[in-house]
Amino acid sequence: MADVNTPTGSTTAGSIEVGTAGAGAQLAGPGTGRTAVQQPIDARVAVKPSFDVNDFPVPTGREEDWRFTPLHRLGGLHDGTAAAGERGADKVEFTLPEGVTAETVGRDDARLGKAGTPVDRVAAQAFSAFEQALVVTVPKETVLTEPVRIDVRGEGGVRFAHVVIDVKPFAEAVVVLNHAGTGTRAANVELLVGDGAKLTFVSVQDWERDAVHVAQHNALVGRDASYKSVVVTFGGDLVRLHPRVNYAGPGGEAELFGLYFADAGQHLEHRLVIDHDTPHCRSNVAYKGALQGQDAHAVWVGDVLIRAAALGTDTYELNRNLVLTDGARVDSIPNLEIETGEIVGAGHASATGRFDDEQLFYLQARGIPADEARRLVVRGFFAELLQQIGVAEVQEQLMEKIDAELEAAV
Repeated sequence: MADVNTPTGSTTAGSIEVGTAGAGAQLAGPGTGRTAVQQPIDARVAVKPSFDVNDFPVPTGREEDWRFTPLHRLGGLHDGTAAAGERGADKVEFTLPEGVTAETVGRDDARLGKAGTPVDRVAAQAFSAFEQALVVTVPKETVLTEPVRIDVRGEGGVRFAHVVIDVKPFAEAVVVLNHAGTGTRAANVELLVGDGAKLTFVSVQDWERDAVHVAQHNALVGRDASYKSVVVTFGGDLVRLHPRVNYAGPGGEAELFGLYFADAGQHLEHRLVIDHDTPHCRSNVAYKGALQGQDAHAVWVGDVLIRAAALGTDTYELNRNLVLTDGARVDSIPNLEIETGEIVGAGHASATGRFDDEQLFYLQARGIPADEARRLVVRGFFAELLQQIGVAEVQEQLMEKIDAELEAAV
């Protein structure tokens, strides 16, 4: 593992498991031959997916996938009690550019489940319990000049949801899915990126402080298609997101960016899986988080699997965390498993630390007050990720939210 800096109150771990490393393989870890370091990712990637909630045992917290999650704060999403409780409601509003359609469908629609299958009990519960799915379709060869916006506001109670974003071949779109309000919510989001298509998917979690949100994001990236995910998490009592990427043909590219800001008592968890099972595909992951306040807890787990058939793969994953106050905790675990040496490159890095004293000194030496200097450092820390969205209006809104968070941080 490369580039690791772990202060008190944080955990950074990782693993690399490789087959025979051939020429051109750039491994962020030791060895050739078959080597395992610390925690191999087999238990996470090889779990049997299923749409049936009964195929998954109720988690106890001792499982690798659940050991960081405070199960008692899930509102019963993991053990079936939420499904038996009172259902709540969502208020959903759309901004649909010309040509884009949105429809509600039943669970017998052929597009449901096409991008991926639930890999844990909460995702399977969400699939088993939703009443109608939302399907948004961008027609073939349509190039959108403004984003598709889906604004979801929870109005309390328990909600199970299913969303499909279907971007047809050679289309280009930006889709923003914004969450606000309150409630206990479990969802599956499917992202179908057709051959030669380009999709930027922005998921914003700006819940009220008491909300619970657990979701699995499944992306299926077509031949020569480009998929960019930007996950931004601010609000909620507990948020656990599970983005996953699979490839439907060679030449696919996936970029997964994330930004999270945990306040006192919040639990924000992001678990990523990229399954390279197709040759000549690329992936790049960069997640950054900031934490402030007592018992603020962030978890980031990044799993990348390069299967034996995935020749010519190029992949890298990065996680950075900035601890603003005492009492916060970060668990950052990058994992990389390689089954072929015929790759372009593969690696990972993770770092957690406090403010860079040299940066603060530089700014203060030029007459900038300490509080303002800290704000500038944090804004710069997040700015490069927000720029990946490519929509100025959305970027400005999110930066304003970061500024609001910083008002309480400094």
